[in-house]
Amino acid sequence: MPAHAGLVRDARALRALLAEQYPEARPLAERDAAATAPPVRTGHAALDAAFPGGGLPRGKLTAWAPGGGATGVLRAACRAVLAAGERAAWVDGTGARSAAWTGTWSPYPEALAFAGPARADAPLPLLVESDDRTDALRCAEHLLRAAAFALVVLEPAEGGGAPQGTETVRLTRAARDGGSALVVLTERGSMAALRVASRLDARGVRWRHGPFGPAAPVAVRARVQARALGWHARAEVVLAVAGYDLRDALEPGRDRRGGDA
Repeated sequence: MPAHAGLVRDARALRALLAEQYPEARPLAERDAAATAPPVRTGHAALDAAFPGGGLPRGKLTAWAPGGGATGVLRAACRAVLAAGERAAWVDGTGARSAAWTGTWSPYPEALAFAGPARADAPLPLLVESDDRTDALRCAEHLLRAAAFALVVLEPAEGGGAPQGTETVRLTRAARDGGSALVVLTERGSMAALRVASRLDARGVRWRHGPFGPAAPVAVRARVQARALGWHARAEVVLAVAGYDLRDALEPGRDRRGGDA
């Protein structure tokens, strides 16, 4: 009986065989990513490897389900983009998240390798805050069409703030025309080239110990799942937990509880 040179017995061995002997036989999502501009790196090798082409696809929409450390991962990705010499922008449709960029990051080394320390002089992405849904979507479209940002993140307000129908079409076209990687924090995956979901691992929390035992969390592990046409991969990342100073009620400026001080 003749030997079968290409005999494999499991899916992992099959993927390795295809990559080695049939390099042109790649998933559609990966081939499409390779035919365009290089993807946007997130700064974490394991996470980039979970995305087709090795990063967030430029000129396309990525739908990232909110929660489960999504904003933490994407903030770290924005910092990685800035560290690489490119521009990033964050459109905050909630109108109240700018404080998240000024927190003090944990000194846990594995988390710092991904998130990076939040120094006072650390560069920040262009932050756009708007509690008006239509205005937030327009701002995101303007940023995409400007063709000046490698990464644009849109964080819609909860309860119907995400783009729908023709709004999604306009943003997707703007991302294609401007060549930016567009990430929208939404459960809706319509027209998305890449769908991502993440969840926090309760067993992966690292604590800072005090004299009476664990005092505060300093890092948490997140599990990320990425799906595209012909693509399904997972990754684990460690995020630092940021701490914030409590706001004094007598401080001037906007009160995040809804009023003005």
